[in-house]
Amino acid sequence: MADTGDMGAFREAVTAWAAGGPGDPARELAEQLPVRTAVLLEGPSDAAAVNALAESRGRDLAAEGVCVLPMGGAMSVARFAGLLGPSGLGVRLTGLCDERERGFYERGWERAGAGAEQEFFVCAADLEEELIRALGVPRVEQLVQAEGDLRALQIFLRQPAQQSRSPQQQLRRFLGTKKGRKIHYGRALVEALDADQVPAPLDDLLAHL
Repeated sequence: MADTGDMGAFREAVTAWAAGGPGDPARELAEQLPVRTAVLLEGPSDAAAVNALAESRGRDLAAEGVCVLPMGGAMSVARFAGLLGPSGLGVRLTGLCDERERGFYERGWERAGAGAEQEFFVCAADLEEELIRALGVPRVEQLVQAEGDLRALQIFLRQPAQQSRSPQQQLRRFLGTKKGRKIHYGRALVEALDADQVPAPLDDLLAHL
């Protein structure tokens, strides 16, 4: 049974392999742990949200052989899917992406030889937008205040570029204005959800694992 550290080592080995490094470390860890599923995500904020939801439901994904793997952008999905999927390590693939990145995932799945059973799940705009819509603007603003970011939000909202945007769009933009903020709120927003508020793409992904 893998622990979080072991799965972290596998994730790092795959990332290095995708960047052109050797594949042997990833192959060896995949067999030792073992790894049965890879969740291919665009970035670390998505990973924070997936892990937070799993923890809230009492699941230890690493112990289940699930590697939650942020790729650093959806354009990398073909590379990662090729290394991990049927044409590579033979690990079951799934993932979560934005609607505008759906094509990258579809082509990546196809190039990797992934069959119909290999599913990924799609957010309308992105996961942050899904979470803000699920919680509602007032609740998200309460969370921003509780996290000590209310003054930063107020300054951001005074910018002329924000005046024509809806409150949901403003909050979504705000989460991406500082390094690490999207990752932090990826977890914080999920932890604030009631059981019946979880956005369908995220809920369906976890049910699929």
